[in-house]
Amino acid sequence: MKCSFCDNEIPKGTGKMFIKTDGRIFYFCSNKCEKNTNKLNRKPRQTRWTNEFQRIKHAEKSGVKQ
Repeated sequence: MKCSFCDNEIPKGTGKMFIKTDGRIFYFCSNKCEKNTNKLNRKPRQTRWTNEFQRIKHAEKSGVKQ
């Protein structure tokens, strides 16, 4: 299972599952990821320490479009 925000792998027996009232399910590896999503309304593409940001940055460096 992967974190919904940072895309890191969540070890079994750890993490949190958050279910919104519209039925969407989010998995978080830490409070940091949970707060960035729910409280601060940040997007993973714009947050430097997430894997998604790193993938985009690497693709721009190598000249590959996503």
